Amino acid sequence: MPASSAPSPIVYLNGSFMPMELASVPVMDRGFLFGDSVYEVIPFYHGVGFRLQQHLRRLRHSLDAAAITIDRNWPVIFSELIDKNPASHQAIYLQVSRGVMPQRSLNYDEAIEPTVFAYSYPIDMALDRPLEQVVGVSAVTVPDQRWKRCDIKATGLMANVLAARDAVRQGAQEALQVRDGYLSEGVSCNLFLVERGVIHTPPMGGDILGGTTRELILKLAADASIECVEAPIRQQRLAVADEVWVSSSSRGVVPVICVNGTDVADGLPGPVWRQIAQSFRQFGRQLLAEHQVIADADSDAADGP
Repeated sequence: MPASSAPSPIVYLNGSFMPMELASVPVMDRGFLFGDSVYEVIPFYHGVGFRLQQHLRRLRHSLDAAAITIDRNWPVIFSELIDKNPASHQAIYLQVSRGVMPQRSLNYDEAIEPTVFAYSYPIDMALDRPLEQVVGVSAVTVPDQRWKRCDIKATGLMANVLAARDAVRQGAQEALQVRDGYLSEGVSCNLFLVERGVIHTPPMGGDILGGTTRELILKLAADASIECVEAPIRQQRLAVADEVWVSSSSRGVVPVICVNGTDVADGLPGPVWRQIAQSFRQFGRQLLAEHQVIADADSDAADGP
């Protein structure tokens, strides 16, 4: 008998769970026609959401800024979606579009019902391997051609797609975006420089997306008494930085060892990165340990005396 094919992933669409191949969205959906939608990507390790509340807070910011009105019990939806898809570690992609209108028009009915889609896919736990095996990535600088509300996690990502393509064509894994001579962020990550032991990162505002991992790194640095400066960074400082990193929820904090064909310092991950990366790993392990303690306590309570 022929080997059975892998089961189809289960996705969530507008209140229902279904196999991915059965999910469809009308062609008049504004997310399809205009990119009139926002999204989130949230890692789940052994079913535990990594900084879930921070991701939901950013989702609420994006929805409010885009004037998309919706109220859902996101943790319940995510939990059921994770349960329906077999993998130890998963990421959930959630997209909320403004919805469907009968005609393509920039104007819309305020009472329009948003379209909600979510699916999960297997991932590795960020920085799960020994730090000695992390070799870092190379990057190139590219013009930041995105719109001026990058703080909204919107799906109009053409500029990001083109920047990522430019990086690959130049043999790099990351594109660092530059606007008016200042660094903003990568195509899907925040940016950090280290100079004389001090961590520098661009400030919050319309030029960058406030990453949940960026926020965590700043906290971990503060806990370790490492000075952090949130201020504009001129592109030229890349050439003299002691360390350069990028960060995201799915990758953690990753050293950049080469920019535009020139090594960053000695071309190896630096000591400040190593310290922050180790703290990041410990944070993730503590999160899972605390969740297991809670799960064990709930199980004991359910079993009774």
